[in-house]
Amino acid sequence: MRWILSLLVNSVVLIVVSGLLKGIAPDAFYIENIQTAIIASIILSILNVFVKPLLILITLPITVLTFGFFLIVINAITLEMTDSLLGDAFNISGFGVAILAAICISILNMLIDKVIVEPLAEKK
Repeated sequence: MRWILSLLVNSVVLIVVSGLLKGIAPDAFYIENIQTAIIASIILSILNVFVKPLLILITLPITVLTFGFFLIVINAITLEMTDSLLGDAFNISGFGVAILAAICISILNMLIDKVIVEPLAEKK
């Protein structure tokens, strides 16, 4: 149940980030509809489980040297991989946009965790 809720929250976050980046450049980050956002969220989850740990391991020296900031690049790579898997329904116009999207997604997920998830967990 928690995994499904996480997928739905991540889908909404993707749509919000797409809307935010449209304010910067109209064709920067495009998501066709909510179904595409849900599928993208599922693909990102799978990539985060299987591919991201390998990328972290391969890039460990640079990740350590940058005090973890290189993880943003790894998140952008997973977004670009999702883009290539979904085709025209999910489009990120470039790697710079993917990095901006990765930063926005990280910030929104952190805010959701601090404002919603942690207070609910404390009530239990």
